Amino acid sequence: MVVNNKVDSLSYDVEAPPPTTPAVVSAPPTPRCEAPVMTTTPPVEVHKVSAPERRSTAKALKQRLAEVFFPDDPLHQFKNQSFARRLVLALQYFFPIFHWGSAYNLRLLRSDVGISYAKLANLPPIIGLYSSFVPPLIYSLLGSSRDLAVGPVSIASLVMGSMLRQAVSPDQEPILYLQLAFTSTFFAGVFQASLGFLRLGFIVDFLSKATLTGFMGGAAIIVSLQQLKGLLGIVHFTSQMGFIQVMHSVIKHHDEWAWQTILMGVAFLAVLLTTRHISARNPKLFWVSAAAPLTSVIISTIISFVCKAHGISVIGDLPKGLNPPSANMLTFSGSYVGLAINTGIMTGILSLTEGIAVGRTFASINNYQVDGNKEMMAIGVMNMAGSCASCYTAVSNIVMASAVLVTLLFLMPLFHYTPNVILSAIIITAVIGLIDVQGAAKLWKVDKLDFLACMAAFLGVLLVSVQMGLAIAVGISLFKILLQVTRPNMVVKGVVPGTTSYRSMVQYREAMRVPSFLVVGVESAIYFANSMYLVERIMRFLREEDERAAKCNQCPVRCIILDMSAVAAIDTSGLDALAELKRVLDKRNIELVLANPVGSVTERLYNSVVGKTFGSDRVFFSVAEAVAAAPHKTQP
Repeated sequence: MVVNNKVDSLSYDVEAPPPTTPAVVSAPPTPRCEAPVMTTTPPVEVHKVSAPERRSTAKALKQRLAEVFFPDDPLHQFKNQSFARRLVLALQYFFPIFHWGSAYNLRLLRSDVGISYAKLANLPPIIGLYSSFVPPLIYSLLGSSRDLAVGPVSIASLVMGSMLRQAVSPDQEPILYLQLAFTSTFFAGVFQASLGFLRLGFIVDFLSKATLTGFMGGAAIIVSLQQLKGLLGIVHFTSQMGFIQVMHSVIKHHDEWAWQTILMGVAFLAVLLTTRHISARNPKLFWVSAAAPLTSVIISTIISFVCKAHGISVIGDLPKGLNPPSANMLTFSGSYVGLAINTGIMTGILSLTEGIAVGRTFASINNYQVDGNKEMMAIGVMNMAGSCASCYTAVSNIVMASAVLVTLLFLMPLFHYTPNVILSAIIITAVIGLIDVQGAAKLWKVDKLDFLACMAAFLGVLLVSVQMGLAIAVGISLFKILLQVTRPNMVVKGVVPGTTSYRSMVQYREAMRVPSFLVVGVESAIYFANSMYLVERIMRFLREEDERAAKCNQCPVRCIILDMSAVAAIDTSGLDALAELKRVLDKRNIELVLANPVGSVTERLYNSVVGKTFGSDRVFFSVAEAVAAAPHKTQP
């Protein structure tokens, strides 16, 4: 039933609450009498609050599991289809290339031509090329993103290199180091594929955008600092990743600086950054920055060859041929297995987070969907297969794989004179875009807590280690979730004049109190973690309201209305907390009623003893109906 009245035509602007400064903790405001009070309430028809249709335990569990693990309903496309059509859809589902491949054309082919940059995992340069051949072929078959390019990831490579180098030196024990790199990649693949197969992709979402912004910015600076070794021509460089340690090493070994290397590095770095700026200012000239790295490699190689690489470190000989098998180098026993597992999980999380985020961005731009769980399985299988083919953690397409294939078979000798400094310049240019200063500024403007999380992750990476920065990022994200769960937002509400709508009195200054009523809005699910806080906060609201009423010579609170329209769920601890609150208020002759509970909350309420304690006469369709039904609303 819909009740129409003369106020339906009125409209109100949604007001923002007054700005606050979280860093300043002030005492509660002194109660004032200037706040408007509603003396009469418009007539409202009272409705009965109905519980949802009763479901069996099996049906309820099935629906709940489906919402948790299959929110996208992946099997909906198979409904009402013929057997032949279902086979085609199944082939497209498990091998998405058959879905988007039919729409591939020459224009997309031109867009796919490009190169990838080198890696930072302290592995031989040839491993970087191997990792850009096999993984793209596997991902192109299994991945749901038609635009995502997979290959060595700079941040994941840095984490792998730093974690493994703490236990094994790549210079003193190169074979063992290589074994651990391949094994870590295998475990990263197992972890990623398991998340996708078990539909646990939401775990990756625990890294918030704010913490990722800080983590990526700090990691980008660390990656750039590591390139000072190649950019300055330093031979003896620190194995540590911290900002202070790296700068100390750079200054300590200033006698190893090579002016030829510095001159070439600064010149090509300036060219690469300039082309990047040109493409950013004019998107139509995207090809300028895309072609700059390859052009720089060719020109620097020619210069190095003509000058006989005098004073400039070069890559040297690279073996020709396809990826050699490396399954025999995987090690699943010994004292370093734990290190390989930890490294694999760390790099797996990073490559997943970056890969899925980029894939979803391209999908949004090009108007198609990316299946996060399918992406995890594709990247996981890609890494497991890659670890057996001399590849390490990856996140390119068939075009890139074809280009790398030609390079591996025929062009490897041409890279002999390629200077290492040009690779450092390309890496710096590639990762500098991860430093999102504007994003951090927006965080400061919108959410100070998010900004603090961003800076904590940034400084953790920069001053301690990449692993510690990642741990801080995850820890802060979890802490923020716990803070929101254990300390939910609660507001005192008043009626907006001319309507029957109750809104926050902090946000809507014109909202008016109703005498003898205290309307409290709970803006979170009620769980065991916040149930006692709920009781304590309501009692504090009651105390403050009674103090204000006494000072203003108004009637005290006789009824507390809990607006539960934003309470999405409640558990047994929450129900017990409501019962305890009701007992406490009954002793003070204060009535407790509930307004607008959602379906799942109503169902649990009516199925419990607490529901019988309240009774149907204390559960209302809306706050306005609760106020209208109260027998004491006009009593002083």
